[in-house]
Amino acid sequence: MGLRVRRGITLAASGPNAGRRVPGWLFVACLGLCVMVSRPVFAQASPELSMRDFASAQVKKGVRSIGFGGDGATWGNYALVWKDADSALVDYADTSFTNGNDFHFSAVGVTSPSLWHDLAIYIIALDESTNEVHFRTKSPGLGPGAVPLTGTGADHALFSKIALPLGQGFSAGVLLSYETSQFDAAADTNASNTIHYETQWRPSGGFGVTWQPNPRVLIGARALLNSDEERRTGSAGTPEGIAHSREYRLGASVAPWAGALIDVGTTRLEKWNALSATHSIDWEPNLGFEQWFIDRRLALRFGKDEASLTAGLSWKLAPFDVGLAYVNNMAHNRVGNLFGTNSNSLFATVTLDYGSFLHKR
Repeated sequence: MGLRVRRGITLAASGPNAGRRVPGWLFVACLGLCVMVSRPVFAQASPELSMRDFASAQVKKGVRSIGFGGDGATWGNYALVWKDADSALVDYADTSFTNGNDFHFSAVGVTSPSLWHDLAIYIIALDESTNEVHFRTKSPGLGPGAVPLTGTGADHALFSKIALPLGQGFSAGVLLSYETSQFDAAADTNASNTIHYETQWRPSGGFGVTWQPNPRVLIGARALLNSDEERRTGSAGTPEGIAHSREYRLGASVAPWAGALIDVGTTRLEKWNALSATHSIDWEPNLGFEQWFIDRRLALRFGKDEASLTAGLSWKLAPFDVGLAYVNNMAHNRVGNLFGTNSNSLFATVTLDYGSFLHKR
C-alpha cells in the first residue's frame, strides 16, 4: 500500500509519444473488461477470513490504487515495485460500519534500493484488530441457523514483493505472503456458548506482469493465490479444513491528456471453504480516473472498485508523499452483510523517499 508517486507512476502526455492517439482497440477492450460482471454468489464467510478484505487485501494494492478504483492489475501491480526503490512508508486505515462495528490496521513497509538490473524488494508488516463486533453466522454447535454473536478478531501478516523490469516495456513481480488470523466470539443469548476461529498459514502468494508500450499506455495482469488451514473450536469440537481463494485481475490505463489517467479492468474472485462446504465465483469491474495539478504535486482521483465507490488524493512534499483514500461499502461483494450493511473506510499513507538522502552529494 502507498506506492510512491515520485517516479514513473503517472503516464505523462509529453515527449516523443505525446502526439499519438490511444489505439481504438485498446479503448474498446477496456470497456469490455469493465462490463464483464456476473451476479455474486456469496460463500458462507468466516469472520477471521472476512476481516482480511478490510486490511491485507487492500495493502497489497496501495493507497493510490484504492482511491483510483482499486485496479491492482495496473498501478497497484506487484511488477511495478521496482519503481519505488529507496522508499519507506507507514499506513493506517479504519473501516467503520454504521452499526458500530470497527476494523483498523497499521502497517510499516520498506523498499530496497535498486539492485541487480533494477530489481527491488518490498517488505511490509501489517497488524489488524477490531472493537466488539456484532454479527450473525452459522457454525456447528451454535444451532441449525445463523445466530447473533459478539467478539473480537486480529490479523497479522508479512508480505514481500520482488520485481524488476524485463525490457521492451515489460515488468514482472512476485508476492510472497505469510498471514494468520483469529476471532473469538460468544452467542448473544448464551455467553458460555463460544467459538474460536483461527487460521494456520499455508503457502500463499501471487504474481503480476505489466507492459508499457509507450508513456501513455499501461496494461497489466495480476494473480493472488491464498490458502489457509482453518480451525473452529466450540461445543461441537474442533473441525479443520482448507480455505482457498483465487483472485485474478486484468486492466489497462491510458493517458488522454497531460496529467490525467483513465483506468479500467476486471476482477475475478473464486473462493472455496471446506468447513462451510461452500464455493463462490464473482466477476466485478474496476474503473478509475486521476488528474495531477500544481506542477504534478497534487493528484485527485476517484473510481469504482468492484461494488464500492472510491476517492483519493496525493500531495508531494519532498522527501515525503502523503496519500489518502476513501471507500464506501468496501468489499461488500466479498463479505456481504456479515458485519453490517453500510461502511466507510479511510486510508492514510506517508511515504519517505530515503533515497534522496543516500544519493545526496
